[in-house]
Amino acid sequence: MRYQPINNELFTINRSRFAEMLKPNSIAVFNSNDIMPTNADGTMAFRQNNDLYYLSGIDQEESILVIYPDFHNERLREILFLRETNDEIAIWEGHKYTKQEAKEASGIETIFWLSQFDNVFNTLMAEAEYVYLNTNEHIRAAVSVETRDSRFIKQCMASFPLHKYERVAPIMHELRAVKSNLEIATMQKACDITEKGFRRVLEFTKPGVMEYEVEAEYIHEFVRNGSRGFAYTPIVASGFNACVLHYIENSQECKDGDLLLMDVGAEYANYNSDMTRTIPVSGRFTDRQKDVYNAVLRVMKEAMQMLVPGNVISQYHKEVGLFMQSELVQLGLLDQTDIKNGTDLMPAYKKYFMHGTSHHLGLDVHDVGNIYQEMKPGMVFTVEPGIYIREENMGIRLENNVVITEDGIIDLMENIPLEADEIEDLMNS
Repeated sequence: MRYQPINNELFTINRSRFAEMLKPNSIAVFNSNDIMPTNADGTMAFRQNNDLYYLSGIDQEESILVIYPDFHNERLREILFLRETNDEIAIWEGHKYTKQEAKEASGIETIFWLSQFDNVFNTLMAEAEYVYLNTNEHIRAAVSVETRDSRFIKQCMASFPLHKYERVAPIMHELRAVKSNLEIATMQKACDITEKGFRRVLEFTKPGVMEYEVEAEYIHEFVRNGSRGFAYTPIVASGFNACVLHYIENSQECKDGDLLLMDVGAEYANYNSDMTRTIPVSGRFTDRQKDVYNAVLRVMKEAMQMLVPGNVISQYHKEVGLFMQSELVQLGLLDQTDIKNGTDLMPAYKKYFMHGTSHHLGLDVHDVGNIYQEMKPGMVFTVEPGIYIREENMGIRLENNVVITEDGIIDLMENIPLEADEIEDLMNS
């Protein structure tokens, strides 16, 4: 792995917390993700199933984790099944986990090869009453391929039709929403790498560079600091492109007088950062650009103060929207008639600020977590207001990642330049 080894205490604690939430005499099974094909014999880069990684730290394909806290034999209460390597695999694909390495990475003592799975699993299922199986139940998920978990569900229910089946996803959503100190430290590393990329881009950007050249500056800095690269497909959008919320072509020239909106973030050890900054291509904001920029910044700072234990995302978004609405009036973009004509479903501010302000962040960029439940200490959220004025070819969004605590927030991106004057100074130094 490119990243430094993660303390396996993280995964041991995660498994303990998970086991406490199972019904008595339950077994839970987690499968790794597939390596997905492209064309011919091509494949996409492997990305581990986040639930399996969260509970084991194992970052390798064709892996299975089985947890059975109440099994009679203590040695079989936590089991990792791994792909057995050989000389040919080593020649063509490289090194795979040894059993000892897997123990050190996961804190799990019992490691078997995949060839042993059926026999061991049959032994466990003979005693188990409840079976917890994993599915992707993210509210934004649109799954059109059959995963290893999906195939296993079919196989398991066909082979053991009389067991009582349970969903593991609600448990994982609750657990993963609240980050431990070790997780937050890993996310801080991802944010610090993102900072290095942004500072590099501030020195590089000038009229005439291409959006994809800016993208290349980020990936250079990310990879050289131990990241596998972008946490998500980067948005590098100049001029009017910044008004397209999911613009990812990154193919246009950055022109004098334009703003450049960059929604980018590095991943580190499968944990993600998610930053947005908007800078002047020329190195100086116009007066109008700075007015809009500072309005977005004020909304961002106000929103951060609302991220407190007990708040709920739906109510929080409404409160942020009302604050944004007042800023849009001050900018001359809305008037009282516009506000009066707005509705609950389509308030006036959504003409210029049409997306939410925050989402959970962690192993997934839009991390799992119940958006209808109250915010808790340890949750990590983005804060990303924006104003998009299509008639002025101007889109400005700012985004930091913050941790909720009992006593306010911890801003994981507090060292990344944000104030308009500081950005101008760095671009012209």
